[in-house]
Formats: sequence, structure tokens, C-alpha cells
Amino acid sequence: QVQLVESGGGLVQAGGSLRLSCAASTRTFRNVAMAWFRQAPGKEREFVAAITRSAWSTFYADSVKGRFTISRDNAKNTVYLQMNSLKPEDSAVYLCAADADRDIAAIMRGMCTSWGQGTQVTVSS
Repeated sequence: QVQLVESGGGLVQAGGSLRLSCAASTRTFRNVAMAWFRQAPGKEREFVAAITRSAWSTFYADSVKGRFTISRDNAKNTVYLQMNSLKPEDSAVYLCAADADRDIAAIMRGMCTSWGQGTQVTVSS
């Protein structure tokens, strides 16, 4: 199992930007597919973005497409989520997830072996 630690959350005004980071403690980070999910109070956890092991492919929820960008730095064992043009409805706890074995479709459905504790993002109107 991979240990994941998120950072970079905070309070931002609508239209602003934040960059989230997720540091992974594993010697085989390049073999791990990564994803971001979010969960707002009273709502179910939802998929935000995912990136394949090779970083050749990225996937996004329709609600964030064109505003958010997921990327990874295998040399730093870190995945990032650049969030631009933030909206109040983006407010949530953002969680990093990882899996070394499942395909990206399963990962996007939340079938991930490892999860971080989450970082709070609050967007004020």
C-alpha cells in the first residue's frame, strides 16, 4: 500500500486558482496510477481527475474539464492538480488516490487501494 499525503488546499475567491500536491511514499511510483476525488458535506465522493502510470493519458470529470489539470512528476513521487477558474461548487475535501494494479477505468470508479487523508478547498463567492 502506498502512503499518500495531500497539501495545497485553502480558501480562495471564485475565479482564483490553487495547486494541490500529493506526495507518495513508494519506490515504484512510476507503476502507480493516480487520481483525485472530492467530497463535499452531505454529498457522495466524486471522481475529479486521473492520470495513467505513464502519464500519457489523463481523464477528467465533465464538471472540471478545461479548468483543472492533473500531472505527475515521477522523479518527485508527486501528483498535482492545478485548479483554475474555481467556483463555489468546487468546495470540498480533495482526496488523492492510487492503485498499482487496477486499470484506469476501475480507478476512476474509486476502486483504489490507497487513499490520502484529504485537503480542504473552500471557494468563496
